Amino acid sequence: LLRRYQLLFYPKDGSVEMFDVKNQRTFLRRTRYEELRQEDLFVGNRVNIFSRQLNLIGYGDQYTANKLGSKKERTLAMVKPDALTRIGDIIQTIYDRNLILTKAKMTKLSWEQAADFYAEHQSKSFFNNLLQFITSGPVIAMDIMGDEAVSTWRELLGPTDSDTARREATQSLRARFGTDGTQNAGHGSDSLASAARELEFFFPSTVGRGPPNTAKCTDCTCCIIKPHAISEALTGKILNSINQAGFEISALQMFSMDRANAEEFFEVYKGVVAEYPSMVSELCSGPCMALEIHGAEAPRRFRDFCGPADPKLMMVFMAIFSLTLILQAYYFIQLLAYFLLNIINT
Repeated sequence: LLRRYQLLFYPKDGSVEMFDVKNQRTFLRRTRYEELRQEDLFVGNRVNIFSRQLNLIGYGDQYTANKLGSKKERTLAMVKPDALTRIGDIIQTIYDRNLILTKAKMTKLSWEQAADFYAEHQSKSFFNNLLQFITSGPVIAMDIMGDEAVSTWRELLGPTDSDTARREATQSLRARFGTDGTQNAGHGSDSLASAARELEFFFPSTVGRGPPNTAKCTDCTCCIIKPHAISEALTGKILNSINQAGFEISALQMFSMDRANAEEFFEVYKGVVAEYPSMVSELCSGPCMALEIHGAEAPRRFRDFCGPADPKLMMVFMAIFSLTLILQAYYFIQLLAYFLLNIINT
């Protein structure tokens, strides 16, 4: 059931109001709602107001459009095969510059797809080397949005040649993670027109789904980075932790779940755990990121890595573990003192 509402947001106290456009009446009286932030209000985003999902499709008036959308741009950010293991650092850099990650997908381009994407460089001498490198492994395509996103992302990348970047922009991504002019960590659209074309290539708005993801669906487990972690800009830190623990991320994609999809996904927990309703509400409250973790005994190893579902239980476990270490240290010191005294007496 789809309905059209006008959403009013009051920045002074974080309150919201909803007006039913079809029936011309107030649907929700003005109420404080701290979960919604002003930066969440941009066209194309999905927000959750008291468990009701809203797709933001336009601004209510010209003043709001000028205030919220005047400088907002979308651009394509692509992480190349050589920097795939540094995806956590790259996403954290995006968040640190107040850019918003709205879509992401790991994919492996065929030679034809890569030639189509880089068609403008077809006459260049480095074209074949570029295609050979870009098809040598998976890439991660991302749709990022923010104020002057096109120029901001290219600034974060730094000069095309990584050696030049290390001389002129030491903190740029290419200076930190790139090797040369081809293996240079990432790609960024050079204009709004290029961004629109390149985003359509990876994330089609009409027909098709774009290049497929890289899911293997064997010897793997599924990891979901939940909406609250994404909204709190923790995605990069979580990905870093997973990589540093030695796990292989073999597929990655961002989704916005409808409530029906979330209920189906968590169906095995229905009637089993008391948290089922809140689990469903959380999963469909905003974008989430699905990861395929690949490797031997991946389900068991990764669940051990994640720890208990309730962080409070994890804190209790860590407290007990710390206490055990302290007791062990205490008994070791006592034993050492006993031996030292015996040596002195002897």
